[in-house]
Amino acid sequence: MELDSALENSPPESSSLAGGPSSAALRQAFSQILHRLTRQEARRGNGRDAIFQDLSALIEATECGRLFEESGTAIHEMLGEVAKALGTYAAPPAEEGVRGAGHSGVAEKAVEVGLVFLKLLRQVETAKKSLVCPAWQRGLRHLAGPIYVFAITHSLEQPWTSPRSQDIAGEALSLLLQVSDCGSVAGFLRGENEEEKGRFTVIMGLLKPDLNKESWKNNPATKHVFSWTLQQVTRPWLSQHLERILPPSLLISDDYQTENKILGIRCLHHTVLNVPAADLLQYNRAQVLYHAIFNHLYIPEHHLIQAVLLCLLDLFPILEKAMQWKGDAARPTTQCEEVLQLILTHMEPEHRLLLRRTYARNLPAFVKSIRLGILTVRHLKRLERVIISYLEVYDGPEEEARLKILETLKLLIQHTWPRYSSQVGSIKSLLFKLKCVEEGRGCFLTADITKLLDSSLGRLPYLLTLLRRRVKSLLAKIPQSCEDGKVLNCIRKVQQASEGGHYHGT
Repeated sequence: MELDSALENSPPESSSLAGGPSSAALRQAFSQILHRLTRQEARRGNGRDAIFQDLSALIEATECGRLFEESGTAIHEMLGEVAKALGTYAAPPAEEGVRGAGHSGVAEKAVEVGLVFLKLLRQVETAKKSLVCPAWQRGLRHLAGPIYVFAITHSLEQPWTSPRSQDIAGEALSLLLQVSDCGSVAGFLRGENEEEKGRFTVIMGLLKPDLNKESWKNNPATKHVFSWTLQQVTRPWLSQHLERILPPSLLISDDYQTENKILGIRCLHHTVLNVPAADLLQYNRAQVLYHAIFNHLYIPEHHLIQAVLLCLLDLFPILEKAMQWKGDAARPTTQCEEVLQLILTHMEPEHRLLLRRTYARNLPAFVKSIRLGILTVRHLKRLERVIISYLEVYDGPEEEARLKILETLKLLIQHTWPRYSSQVGSIKSLLFKLKCVEEGRGCFLTADITKLLDSSLGRLPYLLTLLRRRVKSLLAKIPQSCEDGKVLNCIRKVQQASEGGHYHGT
């Protein structure tokens, strides 16, 4: 074998030293293995088996004192290069649509590479316990990054993994954390204490070549490793890495595939939640994020819309810190209002049930948020049209959209009650719809009636207390055609409340 010839041709003094071959012989042996890993021979079955046999034999035959000796910087660097080559060798193919044999081949390679990494980490563990291997930390510094990237690539459930490869990768990650004296992945990345630097910068350096516009799709695992790694680092550690994480997050979110858009939006959302507002406002970063995320609202995909709206709702307070309003002028239109306008535009004609539920689920957050408050009156007419139209359409047994729309109605009255007295016509319409429900004849609310009706009746005191004079005559007519106790009891409570005075719900 090539490995045997490399060791035989090493300098004479190499065999006289305890612990196996000399540093020069080890460098030459690892260099040959690195060369063979990057050649065509690594793709063939027999050649691949020979490479891994030689590499395993070399690791097992070399004592930790040789691998991690004080003067072995070159060996440490060579070990790091071999670890990178092994990770590249086990990476999934660039074609994201590959299935079957292609992916099973990747899983087989991952098992082989994982077993080698486990042997290397056990050598580190032995060196750590030994008094004659003081440079084990330096060796681990070169190995930790590539092993971590490999472990995350193959420990998560993906098309290119198998139960066996996931187990091996998970074991490699656990052993890596153990020899690094880290109790968690988060501690490994950020550092277990303030004095320790952490390895997030190293990991991002390894991922960076595969996270630019030309290359990020060459390895379909890179985006998942980046996303998963990013979400392990939280406040206050994440802010120092802002320049490293924003460009790839924006790049992934700008892809044409919905799956990638959602992944990128989640990365941006994590950044918004864990980076101080002052850092996001610096260099106009928050505005860049807003415009990049806002454009996704035009894509009618309910999973994407949900991710975008959640991210925007947490971004609005940061954006509003940069806005200055002078009391003698009209309030400028906020980004929150811009988004609400677009949502209402999309909600009115929308007929797809999943999208209707997604819009309705997030609408209360816009109305009740301090970001709008009384400014909701600017959108009162459109909101009412949406509320009425969504109550008219069956929403399935759980009535998710209707319940959220009723919650929106309650919040709308709380925030805009001084202006709501002009909307008696629509209020009357809603009351009669509720009457039809309880009598069981209407086509408006037919499923999960008990839950929905209880929710609806809970909103009536807000409506009728505010409008007691104009609605009083309407209330008197309802008992004439309705005998249901729930409706009559609710009307009685509302009449009593309305006699006590105005509602102050702002």
